[in-house]
Amino acid sequence: MRRFAFLPAALLLAALLLTFVAAPAAAQPAIAEAQVRAFVAGQEAAWNKGELDRYFAAFTPDARFTDQAYAGDQPPVLYGTSRLPEARVQARKAFAKVWPREAGQVTRVQVAADGRSARVVSRVTTTVETEGKVRRLCAYRGQALVLQGGRLLSNGHTDTFFKCANR
Repeated sequence: MRRFAFLPAALLLAALLLTFVAAPAAAQPAIAEAQVRAFVAGQEAAWNKGELDRYFAAFTPDARFTDQAYAGDQPPVLYGTSRLPEARVQARKAFAKVWPREAGQVTRVQVAADGRSARVVSRVTTTVETEGKVRRLCAYRGQALVLQGGRLLSNGHTDTFFKCANR
């Protein structure tokens, strides 16, 4: 019977060890829906102010940007995909000619079970004014967000354009 006397002490030691090992994982912050909404609002604010360096700093280095559009009742047609450096160049060119302004509304936020990533869908209306003519573009924007180094970042976005409702 004496050879099992160490068992309660060993179990206690194992429990303490598990507590210390699991504590850092539990202490990592989880993404909250409010944080996702604030992130998207910050993106919109940076874009609308023309602060492209701040806007693109919110993306991971491997981010991809995809444009596609609905063509009637058919599945979306892909227009193209660019990586972060290409997207920066394209945005600078666009801002040199016109000032595209965005107004978005988050329609869905889905945080992963581990709290380390999230998917967000927004309805975005872009207004472009050129030579006194106003053009509106409407799209659903899907983004995958990740928590890296304590910061929320986007892996890029997919804009799926559709015909804007007349107003």
